[in-house]
Amino acid sequence: MAKSPKKPKMAKKFKKITLLIPCYNEAKSIKKVIKDVPYRSLKQRGFEIEVLVIDNNSSDKTGQIARKLGARVVKEKKQGKGNAVRKGFRSISKDTDFVVMLDGDNTYKAYEIPRMIEPLDSGFCDVIIGSRLEGKINKHSMSMSHRLVNWAWTFFVRHFYGANVTDTCTGYFAWKAKSIRKLNGYIKSKGFAIEVEMITKLAKLKNRIYSVPITYDPRHGKSSSHLRPIGDGLKISWMLIKNLGWKPGN
Repeated sequence: MAKSPKKPKMAKKFKKITLLIPCYNEAKSIKKVIKDVPYRSLKQRGFEIEVLVIDNNSSDKTGQIARKLGARVVKEKKQGKGNAVRKGFRSISKDTDFVVMLDGDNTYKAYEIPRMIEPLDSGFCDVIIGSRLEGKINKHSMSMSHRLVNWAWTFFVRHFYGANVTDTCTGYFAWKAKSIRKLNGYIKSKGFAIEVEMITKLAKLKNRIYSVPITYDPRHGKSSSHLRPIGDGLKISWMLIKNLGWKPGN
């Protein structure tokens, strides 16, 4: 009896992660950030990942270094983290299942991406916030005054927005792609109020938001971040108050 022909093996379908890295003059750290992406570990879990660097009009070689390491690089000439993030959102490919965002200064750890993705992939929630306050803050990474203000803002978000988060100023996010598509177009911030704007509007859009602990290191090669404590602090506080009355379509 003739044997029936073997059926060709179906290629394994990987879920796609797009990693957004907004950067401004991060030539000293971007190589480390990209090299720490756990490609092999993610592949074993059934994911493929595309690294998308948003070069926010850097004057150094951030973009060139990222391209050499295989990243897709898009440029945003308008200065400000909010502008870079919006450019990143518009540049996400249609076949993306999950989106992760971290900064290009190596304060957040790319090798912790699997921890950020698991609650989304399991269906536990729609958005994950990487929490420094409940994670491992290494020496000289965050001043006590910044911690106290962040705790106050976090209490406000938990109490008035009902978002189960423990760090409102983190730069480490993970979303289901559908949550980004719902959010895209509603984000207006140009600078560092972008994180609080995203969290509060995601909550208003009825996304299920939770936090996981992460590692936070001092800014690579520099003693301070681009954040301006007084100016950006006032913008963040105003964003928290203003968005209490925000509704989709506003």
